[in-house]
Amino acid sequence: MSGGMSGTTGTTGTIGVLLVDDHPVVRRGLRAMVDELPDVTAVGEAGDGAEALRLLAEGARPHVVLMDLQMGDGMHGVEATRRITALPSPPAVLILTTYSTDADILAAVEAGATGYLLKDAPPEEVAAAVHAAARGETVLAAPVAARLLGRVRSGGRPALSPRETEILGLVAEGLPNRQISKRLFISEATVKTHLVHIYDKLGVDSRTAAVAAGLAAGLIRAV
Repeated sequence: MSGGMSGTTGTTGTIGVLLVDDHPVVRRGLRAMVDELPDVTAVGEAGDGAEALRLLAEGARPHVVLMDLQMGDGMHGVEATRRITALPSPPAVLILTTYSTDADILAAVEAGATGYLLKDAPPEEVAAAVHAAARGETVLAAPVAARLLGRVRSGGRPALSPRETEILGLVAEGLPNRQISKRLFISEATVKTHLVHIYDKLGVDSRTAAVAAGLAAGLIRAV
């Protein structure tokens, strides 16, 4: 889903921003918001991470990339962030998303994101974050900072029981509840109960997100 480039850099003294989001309407709204910010201008748009990387390879030179996390079937924000920050003299990557689970936050930060904002942030907060990111400073929305601080205070890992960790590992292997119940000699209802507890402890709402959170927290290993 192409958005194209309107330029490669901002004018002198202006912070150029590349917008990466798979929804054209959202990109349009972000462009309008960004262009109203003092000393900031949107210099291009991309529908996913792969397109953003292509634009950068073709010579786009934004100071900051505003990156969504989940982008349909295209390259997601974490992988795009990892590849962008590995480039020579990369732009700062500022995550702007609706997702605030621990797994999403940690994955983005570990991939090299300079900051992490939620899409309901007011324009002045986005403006301050863009300027800070352009200066190389780390920016975290208050709810995000609170979640990370909570993880640090708790040792950084959710407290899953040995049985919950075992079940999460089997989920990561792709086993459905029925096979997990047979493997562990427990009922499917018990498996479902454990999964509910796992989701709650990891702050997620799906099997895929639970596996991602488990991997990010070091609770399980990649299969």
